[in-house]
Amino acid sequence: MTRHGKRSLAALAALIAVSGCTAQAGDADGKQPPLTRIDGTAGSTPAPRPTATPDDPKPSATPSKTPVAAPEVLWSKGDEGTDVREVQARLRQVAWLFDGPTGTYDDLTATAVQGFQGKRGLPRTGALDTVTWQRLQKMTQEPGKWELYAFGGQPAAEPDSRCMTGRVLCVSKTSRTLRWMIDGRTVSTMEVRFGSQYTPTREGVFSVYFKSRYHVSTLYDSSMPYAMFFSGGQAVHFSSDFAARGYFGASHGCVNVRDEGKIAELFAQVRTGDKVVVYW
Repeated sequence: MTRHGKRSLAALAALIAVSGCTAQAGDADGKQPPLTRIDGTAGSTPAPRPTATPDDPKPSATPSKTPVAAPEVLWSKGDEGTDVREVQARLRQVAWLFDGPTGTYDDLTATAVQGFQGKRGLPRTGALDTVTWQRLQKMTQEPGKWELYAFGGQPAAEPDSRCMTGRVLCVSKTSRTLRWMIDGRTVSTMEVRFGSQYTPTREGVFSVYFKSRYHVSTLYDSSMPYAMFFSGGQAVHFSSDFAARGYFGASHGCVNVRDEGKIAELFAQVRTGDKVVVYW
């Protein structure tokens, strides 16, 4: 190789070293192999390319949450029936409702359900859903017949055969109702309450012998409005206690009526001598 050639090779080697490349030795024919690019300084080996391992976190889309279905609503405002009466009776057992049962899912019932739900960490919807109903059932017992009708509303029993003729106050102890009947036709019905076991209401066929619109009992010093006497001191009359407490009480033997409007109309129609039948 000439001196000029040697100088050229030396210059080329210096240029390669500065540019970050390395020169490969020539082959037997003196041919130069292709240059190889090296990241880093001259003479260093290429760094391995990082690869993901099974333990490396992998980006993923945010998992979608399956919406939880709201519990089924069984009863809500406006519903009516014996099922609603049971709900109200059970709410009374746990002191969340004090009126009724009425058989109508009203504002008072919705407020009571809201309170019951909130006390137990349930959504305060005021509607009786399956979850609320199960919780209420676990905390109460099945109400008896007269718990369902603690404030009246029960259907009247079939009239006694002795009520089918004439003008009759037909009083059933079985259904706790009074039918006002004329010649076998029912003119009106109303809920009634009777005496306790110590002061029972007499049974049998009687007649109205005295009427007193503003009567006051001299024996018990209590008001007896719209009194219609039929047996001794026993009478059909309005009772404010019955109106307030329902069947959580009893009379001293009289037939109490809780609806003042109905007893006022009845009092206006009944005559002295009209028949009274009290039966089971």
